[in-house]
Amino acid sequence: MIERLNEKIKKTGAPIVVGLDPTLAFVPKFIQDKAFEEFGQTLEGAGEAIWQFNKAIVDAVYDLIPAVKPQVAMYEQFGIPGLIAFKKTIDYCHEKGLIVIGDVKRGDIGSTCEAYAAGHIGKVTIGDKSYCPFDEDFVTVNPYLGSDGIKPFLKACKENDRGIFVLVKTSNPSSGELQDLTTKAEKTIYETVGAMVDQWGSELLHGDYSDVGAVVGATYPEMGAALRKVMPKACILVPGYGAQGGKGADLVHFFNVDGLGAIINSSRGIIAAYKNEKYASYGEAAFADASRAAVLDMKEDIASALAK
Repeated sequence: MIERLNEKIKKTGAPIVVGLDPTLAFVPKFIQDKAFEEFGQTLEGAGEAIWQFNKAIVDAVYDLIPAVKPQVAMYEQFGIPGLIAFKKTIDYCHEKGLIVIGDVKRGDIGSTCEAYAAGHIGKVTIGDKSYCPFDEDFVTVNPYLGSDGIKPFLKACKENDRGIFVLVKTSNPSSGELQDLTTKAEKTIYETVGAMVDQWGSELLHGDYSDVGAVVGATYPEMGAALRKVMPKACILVPGYGAQGGKGADLVHFFNVDGLGAIINSSRGIIAAYKNEKYASYGEAAFADASRAAVLDMKEDIASALAK
């Protein structure tokens, strides 16, 4: 799967993933009104509104980017109708040729972990038929239960040509409360997890890169530079660009010398761009055009930083 992602990054020239993390506050009123007219002010109405919002944004940006990253919590909050919108979004993005990274941050052990892996990047068998329930290409996973919480995902990756991104150093301000602690081996926890990612990734190598990637926040560029050396074969998924303060100049050391090895996420900075003063002239009616403009600006920012 990493080969497909890298091919699309090279084709688009945009190591960018758009986070499809909708809230109703982001969805223009005219979309909400139409959904509520059909389904009422219900969970079904909310699910329809966020699905139509996503579809419009994907239509506006799919030719510019290699991948999208829907955050499942934004859909789960609307119950079953939200999960239906999550699945419809995944399927539509695949129709548009996009790689889908399910931001699910799963982590468990035993049969529970196996079920998470099967549901998102694997298959379930029902009678004499098999199904891919959510059918993402990659998912994010939490490593804090150790290898027991990762092995079922590795197995699913091998069997189904899928990938994972392991949380290593996250972009939130309090991440250091745990991730920066020093172990008995005099390494930080995030460095220790990074070394584990490198080890897990050795089982799923495809040329210069592995199907096992890492999540490292753009808000910690110096740590990203150190982790790049610890995980030379891992693609780094980098959240924190834009709304959380990360910018192109912070991202240079996340990449390898071949220009690959990282993919940068922006969520509300793109999907809610029309609410940003910079793109306010587009107005609510042209919210998707504002999102496209934000992607183009992000692409230029990253390309300029890498060119220096």
